[in-house]
Amino acid sequence: MLTIKREVFIILIYQNFSEENDQLKKTKARRFYESLITQVKSNKRSFAVFAVLRIAVIAVLVRSIFAGRYENVFTCMLALALFLVPPFIEKQLKIELPTVLESIAYVFIFCAEILGEIEGFYVKYTFWDTMLHTVNGFVFAAVGFCLVDLFNRTPKVKFSLSPGFLAVVAFCFSMTIGVLWEFFEYGMDVLFQLDMQKDFFIDTISSVKFNAQGESIPQALGEIEKTVLYLKSGETLEFEKYLDIGLGDTMKDLFVNCIGAVVFSGFGYFYIKQRGKGKLASQFIPVLTVDDKPKEKVER
Repeated sequence: MLTIKREVFIILIYQNFSEENDQLKKTKARRFYESLITQVKSNKRSFAVFAVLRIAVIAVLVRSIFAGRYENVFTCMLALALFLVPPFIEKQLKIELPTVLESIAYVFIFCAEILGEIEGFYVKYTFWDTMLHTVNGFVFAAVGFCLVDLFNRTPKVKFSLSPGFLAVVAFCFSMTIGVLWEFFEYGMDVLFQLDMQKDFFIDTISSVKFNAQGESIPQALGEIEKTVLYLKSGETLEFEKYLDIGLGDTMKDLFVNCIGAVVFSGFGYFYIKQRGKGKLASQFIPVLTVDDKPKEKVER
């Protein structure tokens, strides 16, 4: 009997401890979330962009719930979470994001997740994906440039990089992010058949597989009018031209990502050479803050 009572007592203590621990975690999470919101509010202009887009995302989320589109609900929740990334970076790295860069980040997330995925802008407008990948290359070059520049200016770090090398690192960082994203798209297409790497209809293909002699010399097929697919089920599908399986989309995305990265790397190079005198580059390059307390930002 004493053993049973002791076990019951231990279970009650464990349950009480677990409840207190869960409550403590919820309190810490709430305080951290509130601190991020406070961080966003420290800049009135970027907060206005944040607030408007957040309301729009919540409206789409509610609409998706009533429509039973739960995959869209998940996308909306992802967008809301991504909106907290800029203030999180500011808080953790103790940096100040320029108003323009922070606002572009919010707009980019909204355009990619809500307009692109949910509203179907990727399909409706052929330039949408190209535009976002170009901006992506530009923004991540800014992020990479910022991170290395901050290390470069930190007394604890024992190295100093030239402006040209900083520009090269920013370019490589941006291109790495672009390649990793294409890996992600390919993985989603293979595993879940999502077609994130959008296909194109083309009328010319070239391959060594068409060489009748089996030589490693590509043979081109041009002026393709239609393609016919014969399925095992006996069904036949016919469509115009030839369907490219995403290679064109991948290379286009990497190419425009490269353009965006090169453009910002050029801005960053001259920004470092003149150390902050460039007005355009300063709109995209974060600066160190004295402490991690939110404060009114200088509009740049």
